[in-house]
Amino acid sequence: MVELPREERLAFAFVELADTLVRDFDVIGFLHTLTEHCVDLLDVAAAGVLLGIPQGQVVEAAASDERTRALELLGVEWDEGPCRDCYHARAPIADVRLDTDVARVRWPHFAPRAAQLGYTSVVAAPLRWQDQVIGALNLFRDRPGPLDGAQLRLAQALADTATIGILQQRAVHEQMTVITQLQYALDSRVIIEQAKGYLAHHHDTSVDEAFIKMRTHARTHGSKLTDVARQVLEGTAAPALLDPER
Repeated sequence: MVELPREERLAFAFVELADTLVRDFDVIGFLHTLTEHCVDLLDVAAAGVLLGIPQGQVVEAAASDERTRALELLGVEWDEGPCRDCYHARAPIADVRLDTDVARVRWPHFAPRAAQLGYTSVVAAPLRWQDQVIGALNLFRDRPGPLDGAQLRLAQALADTATIGILQQRAVHEQMTVITQLQYALDSRVIIEQAKGYLAHHHDTSVDEAFIKMRTHARTHGSKLTDVARQVLEGTAAPALLDPER
């Protein structure tokens, strides 16, 4: 398959992130789309997203791959990391090298773990629009050197566009409160994780590969990721998903 020029991929990313006024909006799938576009368009190895909840805490929502998701979950458990700081400070976290004493003092658990996974530095951008901050976006590099100014501005633009999309969708569907949306996101995450594990075991493959298979199927058929995951668990998914030979 011929890869589209970067300019076309960039335009597509902004269109897709802005197109949230759809029935049965799937916030988990949407945030996974944000992380995928970040890895595709920015000079980063991985991306993760945390969402804030009204009590002031953050919860893991999406990541570009399984190891990054596990790292973000640990960051929530340890109550430390760039996404957490970015959300509470309501401001970007500048490029931080993860192998320095500064990083280890700031994030004594998170920084060594991230470095162990092969990440060299991290930046964080708030999911914000005007005075509202609903979460934060982590961007991890696995090579020397920081992101340049143009890349940082693009990262914030992607984060802002995603935020506007989420807030726009919330405004149109006022009957769904913020708490209800976040609870749905968490419930969806449980179903998706169970389906990923089932498919990985069923196909004797990695969890990342199982997730890609589900995401591809959902996109191809215009289905919600959560619905596909539920079908996998109920045994009603398409044979192409359940049959290892297909």
